[in-house]
Amino acid sequence: MPQMAPMLWFYLYFFFLFTFIIFVSLNYFFKPFEKINFKISFSHITPQFFWKL
Repeated sequence: MPQMAPMLWFYLYFFFLFTFIIFVSLNYFFKPFEKINFKISFSHITPQFFWKL
C-alpha cells in the first residue's frame, strides 16, 4: 500500500530522534575514564623508555 509510506518515514524519523537523544544524554552524563598520572603514582620506579619504530 503506497499510502502507508509516509507513516513509515514518520516512525523512522522519531526512532532516529529518540536514539539520538538517548545517545547524547548518555555521553553527557557518563564521563570517560581518567588517565593515570605515572609521574605521581610510580615516582619510585625508574622510567623505562619505549622503543622507537
